[in-house]
Amino acid sequence: MKAHSRGFGLSATVHEGLMSQVEQMAEFVSAARFEALGSDTREQLKIRILDALGCGLGALHGEPIRMIREYISELGSTGRCTLIGGGSTDIDRAALYNSALIRYLDFNDSYLAKEETCHPSDNLGAILAAGEFAGATGRDLMTALAVAYEVQCRLSEAAPVRARGFDHTVQGAYAVAAGVSKILNLDRSHTANAIAISGTAFNALRVTRTGKLSHWKGLAYPNLAACCTRAALLAKHGIIGPIEVIEGDKGLMDAITGYFQVSWIEGDLACVGRTTIKKYNAEIHSQTAIEAVLTLLRRYQFPSTHIERVDVEIFDVAYNIIGGGEEGDKTTVSTKEQADHSLPYVLAVAILDGQVMPEQYEQERIRRADVQALLGKVSIQPRKLFSERFPGEMPCRVKITLKDGRVFEQETNDYEGFFTRPMSWEMVVQKFNKITTLYASAAQRIAIADAVANLEQISIGELMKQLGGVTWDSNKPS
Repeated sequence: MKAHSRGFGLSATVHEGLMSQVEQMAEFVSAARFEALGSDTREQLKIRILDALGCGLGALHGEPIRMIREYISELGSTGRCTLIGGGSTDIDRAALYNSALIRYLDFNDSYLAKEETCHPSDNLGAILAAGEFAGATGRDLMTALAVAYEVQCRLSEAAPVRARGFDHTVQGAYAVAAGVSKILNLDRSHTANAIAISGTAFNALRVTRTGKLSHWKGLAYPNLAACCTRAALLAKHGIIGPIEVIEGDKGLMDAITGYFQVSWIEGDLACVGRTTIKKYNAEIHSQTAIEAVLTLLRRYQFPSTHIERVDVEIFDVAYNIIGGGEEGDKTTVSTKEQADHSLPYVLAVAILDGQVMPEQYEQERIRRADVQALLGKVSIQPRKLFSERFPGEMPCRVKITLKDGRVFEQETNDYEGFFTRPMSWEMVVQKFNKITTLYASAAQRIAIADAVANLEQISIGELMKQLGGVTWDSNKPS
């Protein structure tokens, strides 16, 4: 099939059938241009970047973040890539650390496919590190990030892996390699090898997100980001990988996904507009249920001590991941990682505190008797009709029964932040300020937001200087 440029500037002589999937992907990556980004896509990219950076700054206190800092310090690295919150290190360690910050709160954006969910802004930390390393511009950042979003979202749609026991970082390996290759300005051959190395080396198991959750839930993608950044640098220096990693013997299709087809030659770079921003600091599939209970709380103002039970009907993906379905019991909650992936916990704490923000995951809050008692009154059931409407909607129905017999019900299909009701720049700035107020001064917050708003006019180094200037005292109470 002859290629059509669709704004990418591809040669009309390229034929999909003559190239492997990885070579087609590399062609797509190499051909992407900033000029192909529409004005709305550029705005949406800036919104996701500011949202992700807010999540990163708001995570400076995190225990695993401290551990990674200690790891970097132990190695004695003082490379030329800036760490968010101060300091510098080598490119792959910066990719690890900054990606861990962005991911730790579990508050960054999501892409919802029918059988897969991913967090495309997980790619930002690696692209920032590689971009600063290469002396790239804000325009380069936006282009490379759009490429990473496109690769990850298209693969999530066409080649889901969750049901086969693998983690969404499988598709992420291709996305990180693509985005980092783009911002390092690798040629098509080096890009193909970076993607091939990453695609074959990092096929992680879904156990990361099932059962008793650990720190690795938030660190699996940052680890991937660091490893794929290193793979791109190796490819830059001539290391080659298995180009037929997708369709070859014992490749991705053969070993995990089964046959699929993605037309990398067609389409645009607008997938970012199909992603969803979280309004509440909880797993993405919980957002409408939290919205529903807070709506009932505002409307009827009932005391939590009067609640007899909370019944939730929801789509099957939410039930299976956070509601006690396929991925394990969600009523035993003692850590942050378990709490933000427990629908009973987030609904109980929303009712008790009137919000679900980072402070709802402090250890003392999680273990308090009121929330532990109330989460035991929450019952979750899947509903077939709701499942059929996902992912175009995230429908749920919440019914709260009080001890005096009164019953309050609310059905919710979306919220402000869902891709059908996107957050404005102003709303994301509000979220950014709320998350980061303990860690950055008003002047620093304004400067970072202004830098993101004007990415076309600045370098990545200038943005990272602002982010590196925010220092957090670990002895200061959060």
